[in-house]
Amino acid sequence: MSIPLDSSSAKKMHAYHCANQCTWCDGCGDYGIWTAVKRSLVESGIAPHQVLLCYDVGCHGNTSDKLLGYRFHGLHGRVIPFAAGAKLANPKIPVLAFGGDGASFSEGVGHLVHGIRSNYPMTFVLYNNGNYGLTTGQASSLTQQGQPMNSSPNGIPEHTLNAMDFVFSLEPTFVARAWSGDIAMMTRVLKAAIAHRGFAFVDILQACPTYNYFATHEMLLERCYDANTEGHKPVDAAKARHLAMDTSKRIACGILYQCEDIPSFYERLEPRRGRRTTVAEEVEIVDTGKWERMFQ
Repeated sequence: MSIPLDSSSAKKMHAYHCANQCTWCDGCGDYGIWTAVKRSLVESGIAPHQVLLCYDVGCHGNTSDKLLGYRFHGLHGRVIPFAAGAKLANPKIPVLAFGGDGASFSEGVGHLVHGIRSNYPMTFVLYNNGNYGLTTGQASSLTQQGQPMNSSPNGIPEHTLNAMDFVFSLEPTFVARAWSGDIAMMTRVLKAAIAHRGFAFVDILQACPTYNYFATHEMLLERCYDANTEGHKPVDAAKARHLAMDTSKRIACGILYQCEDIPSFYERLEPRRGRRTTVAEEVEIVDTGKWERMFQ
């Protein structure tokens, strides 16, 4: 589902164009998310040189050379601390970090915890396809129970983490969900996340046609709905948590919860109060020769 771009927006979208060909599997949700990210930036009035895009390792991470702009491709599960550090060094630029469900809820789960807890002023987009796609279909901590995967043909022996319950337990200030087949919804959610005051968590349910046979494009199309158009107001954390967790029949998408009253991590830093310059602007070139000569 998408909305046609006018000629002006299309021209601005072209600024993100990269000659590198996309190599995702046919039907992969990465194509839709890739498009929605570019559209959200364009509609937010952000040019490629005005944003930092940080990618974790995984199929989604291959996006790092499929669009132009300032991009960083990091270590598995470690994208959030890098993105947070970059944002704190230069809070004038919007920073978006992207990670898969494997990296974000296994190797990097501690970073996710403290990203939300600290309310870093950044956007985090979870590519949630329920498996490690890049390493050929291994189960992740978000893989559904009883689903045979390449590395666990009898299903996972552990219990599946409920991502939304986990995130809400950390008292977030922004939680949204969308799915990879609805570009218009993803664009709206991402624009709101980019404009948010603190840490914005965006869960994008993603079709993986090669390894995930239980959360298909067709299933997501049938079950996902826009909760905001059905009257949901994202102001009550308890109601939002209940709505997000109840996926027995339908899956609520849209902006599920948002609170702008809580200062971000940067705003709570006492040493930065009253500062008109950024940390990046305050870095000076220092001659280290005098220290080197001490050991000669």
